[in-house]
Amino acid sequence: MGIEPGSAESNGCRVSVLRGEYIPLDEAPVQIVPENLADYLETMSKSVFQSGMSWKVVESKWPSTREAFHDFQIGAVAAMDEMAVDALADDTRVIRNRRKLQAITDNARRMIEIDEEFGTFQKYLRSHDSFWDLVRDFRKQFKFLGDMGAYYWLYVVGEEVPPHDQFEAERPQKKR
Repeated sequence: MGIEPGSAESNGCRVSVLRGEYIPLDEAPVQIVPENLADYLETMSKSVFQSGMSWKVVESKWPSTREAFHDFQIGAVAAMDEMAVDALADDTRVIRNRRKLQAITDNARRMIEIDEEFGTFQKYLRSHDSFWDLVRDFRKQFKFLGDMGAYYWLYVVGEEVPPHDQFEAERPQKKR
């Protein structure tokens, strides 16, 4: 199983793994045991939307985002075409970043392909030699998931991740 995503605690708060901001402990990411691809896709989609955005905004829109994406039922999301994504880009219930909305549908289709190729999506996740091998492959396979988004996602779905301090120390530096 994963570990606590942030090791720094102060005044009943923990560092958010996504933005380095302090959030109340009772609002820290909760781990789940994925039962199907919809669980994986919903968690991945939250990582996609949280990239570069306040987690509070994402959380406030999440119930309507779930509704707009058919409760993340993988087949329904994968079947969404350009017109459906365009409609979502005009829908005030969701975060209207068209590229991220499109990424969700693309990621759903890729997740189905990987699930079929490996037998289960979990087998794909566990087919890599190391955490960093998985993260590198994950970034190639899925859109709008960087190192931090992959770390968050893997933690939430209960996969093994290094302690956050170690993750940050080993994390490749961005090229400037």
